[in-house]
Amino acid sequence: MKRKITLFIPLLVGVSIAIGILIGNMLKNNSHPTLAGMNFSRPNKITTILDLIDQGYVDSVNTSSIVEETIPEILKNLDPHTTYIPARNMQEVQEEMQGNFSGIGVQFSIQEDTVRVIEVISGGPSSKVGILPGDRIVRVNDSTIAGNDVANQTVLNLLRGEKNSKVDVGIIRKGYNEELDFEIIRGDIPIFSIDVSYMIDEQTGFMKISRFAETTYDEYMGGMEKLSDEGAKKVIIDLRQNTGGSLVSVLRMVDELLQKGEPILYTEGDHQPRKTYNASAKATWKDMKIYVLIDEFSASASEIFAGAMQDNDRGIVIGRRSFGKGLVQEQIPLMDGSALRLTVARFYTPSGRCIQSPYDDGNEEYYNNIYKRFHSMEQLVADSVHFADSLKYTTKSGRIVYGGGGIMPDFFVPADTAGNSDYFNKIYRKGLIYTYAYRYADQNRKTLTQFTDADEFDTYLDDHNVLNDFVGYATEQGVKRDSDGLEESGFIIKTQLKAYIARNIIGEEGFYPIIKQIDKTLLRAIEISQQNLLVENLVDNPDSIPAETELQ
Repeated sequence: MKRKITLFIPLLVGVSIAIGILIGNMLKNNSHPTLAGMNFSRPNKITTILDLIDQGYVDSVNTSSIVEETIPEILKNLDPHTTYIPARNMQEVQEEMQGNFSGIGVQFSIQEDTVRVIEVISGGPSSKVGILPGDRIVRVNDSTIAGNDVANQTVLNLLRGEKNSKVDVGIIRKGYNEELDFEIIRGDIPIFSIDVSYMIDEQTGFMKISRFAETTYDEYMGGMEKLSDEGAKKVIIDLRQNTGGSLVSVLRMVDELLQKGEPILYTEGDHQPRKTYNASAKATWKDMKIYVLIDEFSASASEIFAGAMQDNDRGIVIGRRSFGKGLVQEQIPLMDGSALRLTVARFYTPSGRCIQSPYDDGNEEYYNNIYKRFHSMEQLVADSVHFADSLKYTTKSGRIVYGGGGIMPDFFVPADTAGNSDYFNKIYRKGLIYTYAYRYADQNRKTLTQFTDADEFDTYLDDHNVLNDFVGYATEQGVKRDSDGLEESGFIIKTQLKAYIARNIIGEEGFYPIIKQIDKTLLRAIEISQQNLLVENLVDNPDSIPAETELQ
């Protein structure tokens, strides 16, 4: 097939020129309500070209494959976020946005060529038949999934399937000599977008939001209610590495924090009239003090959240400059089951900022901008970020903020490079901390399952000198003990070991409270919250803001 395609590469030029018209023709045959009023009546040159190929070309040609390969190429001439989703990928995309899929209900990890069960979802299909954390999945139906060729996507494809369908799973379990056979009925498995919500101290709650899906608002409300019931007067909302998602969810979440009529954002495009979103009268958490964490990977819906908090002087933003995605996409289904995710507007924060990073130099340069920030030392020095006066805007109280290229936080926290060493880099590149943590949890599961919170894990693992045991394990794996490296990185290694071991037993409620000890951005946010520093302090007397202290 590839040989035949190369015979008519010149024709692809014509296909590329007119492919947008073909898309329009395909859209015309759909009944998507948002397309009402669009005009697709221009002469359809692409159809003529494809008909000529079909009816007159010297060899047999699969014109559908030409279209599939060419659409992504033509879209590269637009913005970086307009994309084509082939029909074969639609299920995965829909599951990601809807927040659920049909499967067996386990979290697994591939280590040493073996699929190991990390967690079994309570009440899920696997839990009902007796699958346990620590089990090794070696077979799914007639497919063996152990050995050098096992891949994460292959395992996912085998374990997921239609709801109520059956799957036969072979398990190797510690203490049993023979393979155990389980028949599992697949069911709906939720994909949670909020990793954890827990109390840091008597008045401060913490919530980690990893994505924005259709279910995120409900998870958010449940988490906020939990924290409020436990005495939270202030909440640190962690949006670091959250690349966005559902616009509807983030609008509803912000709505719960603002007073009636306060602006959340507005959107506008050449073919989309300006649409403004203001807060309703909900304001359920209007009295909760809010601190928002962002970094260079926070994008889209995360930036809407942070921008609304900043521009309304509702919360303090802490961390590093966000990614800078200010474009709005609409997903338009096509008649063959594929979809076009088309950028239809830009969004603007309440002060009028468009925070979209430039993409004039092409999509590749656009995504490489993150690495340029590292090279320019932006992640280490706040003063390395410069904004033109033309990008200057003001918040509700008159504070100066800047548009263009992301949200700049109120408090900059540089990327943490302390504790780095050659020794740490070697064990990190080999993934030894993670694999050791799983092995330790697996070998000591009977003892560790007695613990119910992170503090108990922290104390137990300190008492049993887990770091020293790990150093021996690393030596066996080819990374020799390095006294200088341990002096430099020992605390970080030990903290990560404890956090991952706790995660393998009780999940994120064990991981986040322990990893907090080496999270400089979160520690800075805690410090700011404990000083009861509010946005009013930034407004009334910015020079009185306490300088960042050295955190240990």
